[in-house]
Amino acid sequence: MIRGIYRRVGMAALAAGAGTLLCGMAPGDMNIAAFLIRADAVSRLGPLALATPEGNRLKGEVVGAGKRYKARIDAQRKAGLKTTSCPPESGSLTPEEWLAHLRSYPASQRRSVSVYSAFDALMKKRYPCRN
Repeated sequence: MIRGIYRRVGMAALAAGAGTLLCGMAPGDMNIAAFLIRADAVSRLGPLALATPEGNRLKGEVVGAGKRYKARIDAQRKAGLKTTSCPPESGSLTPEEWLAHLRSYPASQRRSVSVYSAFDALMKKRYPCRN
C-alpha cells in the first residue's frame, strides 16, 4: 500500500517536472538532433506530414525561431546597433533548404545547437551584411 503511494507520488512528480521543462522551453530551443529525429519520422508520411500534430509542432519550432530572430534584428536596427545579418523584410525558406542546413552540422554538434541558433546561422550565411 505505502509502496503504491510512493510510486504514484514519484510518477506525479516526474510528470510535473517534465511538464515544467517542456512548457518552459521557448520556440526554437529544441536541439537540432531532436528536431531531425522528429522530422525524419514525420517525413515518412509524405505530403501529409505538416498536417499531423507533430508536423505542426516542428513547424512551430521553426516559425517561433524565425519570429525571435526577426524581433532581435528589428530591435537591433531600432537601437541603431549593427545586426548579425541583413535579411530582406520578407523571404522564404523551403523545408528542404532548412533540413539541408540542419544536416550540414556534424552529428557530434547537433545536440548542442538549438533550432534558434541554427536559424540565426542560416540567416548570417544567406544574408550577410555588406559594410
